[in-house]
Amino acid sequence: MYAMHGSQPGPKTAFVFAGGGSFGAIQVGMMQALAAHGVTADLVVGSSVGAMNGAYYAGDPTLDGVKKLAQIWRGLTRHDVFPVSLYSFVSFLWRRDFLISHDGVRKLINNHLPYKNLEEAAVPVHIVTTDIVTGETVVLSEGSAAEAIVASTAIPGAFAPVKHKNRFLADGAISSNTPIRVAIDKGAERLIIMPTGFACSGQTPPVGAVATALHALTLLISRQMTTELEYLEQGIDYCVVPPLCPLVGSPYDFTRTDDHIQRAIENTEAWIADGGLEKGGIPGEMRPHQH
Repeated sequence: MYAMHGSQPGPKTAFVFAGGGSFGAIQVGMMQALAAHGVTADLVVGSSVGAMNGAYYAGDPTLDGVKKLAQIWRGLTRHDVFPVSLYSFVSFLWRRDFLISHDGVRKLINNHLPYKNLEEAAVPVHIVTTDIVTGETVVLSEGSAAEAIVASTAIPGAFAPVKHKNRFLADGAISSNTPIRVAIDKGAERLIIMPTGFACSGQTPPVGAVATALHALTLLISRQMTTELEYLEQGIDYCVVPPLCPLVGSPYDFTRTDDHIQRAIENTEAWIADGGLEKGGIPGEMRPHQH
């Protein structure tokens, strides 16, 4: 059974959001289909772009809330998230140890997130980051939501790490991109995992340093999640919403957002109708493959 508004209490359900750059739009479509069927979460765990999606969901865990998030995504451009300019490139070469300012991500959060501190969310939310010095997973569950999300989305080399209580925090992808273990440690008895997938239909690698890094990261995410689930102890109830396949484009490309959302809605609707919420298992789309 899965959690539903107005239903009797069931297993404590966590939505688990992985990272994946602009492919985060796929999670929005997944959420919209789940919300339309009354599927809700008792807690949320997110890493990288999944931290942003998860935090927004935690602030308004309704179908209307997800539809508003979809509209925000449809209005995004690459520059909103990755404001790379000639000035930033020159600064990177001569003065700084990072390429992209956090200002774009921080502005998105401040403009749209309906709360300031994580503990104020309607649903408990846990943001996964990485201590860039030690490699430890650091989970943020209270304090500034903006700083937590900025830290979780700070891809090393592209963004500077965020200093937090004498630690330097960066992208949660480094230590735990699909933060399954975090959700279990926070008391989840059932996991609904939302990956973003990877561009499995491309014939050539992406062009550009950030695009290539993000593509490599999505491949790592899929492999990491598959391995983690294969070794998950018995008794943990989980299901993985299948990502889109075939998937073209780049996680650095925001021009396909509407298509990603719509396809993900239809894909998730079909998965739910086929009993996906009860079946569990690892979707074949998550494993290495070619088209």
